[in-house]
Amino acid sequence: MQLLEELTRAKESGEKKFAVLIDPDRARIKNMERLAMLSQEAGVDYFLIGGSLLVNNVLDDCLSEIKKHCDIPLILFPGDSYQLSYRADALLFLSLISGRNAELLIGKHVITAPYLKLSPLEIISCGYMLVDGGVPTTVSYISNTQPIPSDKDDIAVCTAIAGEMLGLKSIYLDAGSGAITPVSAEMIAAVSGAVEVPIIVGGGISTPEKAALNVRAGADMIVVGNALERDPLLVKELAHAVHTATTMSSI
Repeated sequence: MQLLEELTRAKESGEKKFAVLIDPDRARIKNMERLAMLSQEAGVDYFLIGGSLLVNNVLDDCLSEIKKHCDIPLILFPGDSYQLSYRADALLFLSLISGRNAELLIGKHVITAPYLKLSPLEIISCGYMLVDGGVPTTVSYISNTQPIPSDKDDIAVCTAIAGEMLGLKSIYLDAGSGAITPVSAEMIAAVSGAVEVPIIVGGGISTPEKAALNVRAGADMIVVGNALERDPLLVKELAHAVHTATTMSSI
């Protein structure tokens, strides 16, 4: 089954997914074995691999090392058009719909489209929405765009609706790496209630309680990165919280 089909069916059935985000620039290859094995034991659904810079040429090595130790699907989460590899299983084809930078709405996509057309990667179109997490992020700096204010649920809703109408197959609400203020449950609930495509949420999620709250608000996939860099053992608690929480009809 294709990953998008799997995620869509999971949304329809109320099943929630948990993904571990790995930034190859920050991860140490020697630590990959431990994280991969812990993730396999915890029932992690996906690995998201990527970062805003990738200044080191370690993407292929990172993907290969993870594949040695587990069979969890690897999804590229590219910060630029050069962050591509055939060693992954799929790629989030991100369009930064919260910003007004044409290069990240369509420009970079035109450059990579011929490569991706011939690649074995499953391409999952995704409306990427950067939400203010209380601190400046690498994404906002590199993309030269402003995040959606954290208390402007209506802007987030209208942006997500537009992305869905444009044909994007998923929506990613991201407060950014190291966010002080994660995406609010109220914003997640508002966006989830306005669109039918799967909702991915990440940025600043550091506790099982917050992960469960986001799921109950309507998130279909939770993504955690920084918290697991600090404490890899937390992966079991986070995965359990996501997989056992259920969506609430309202907040």
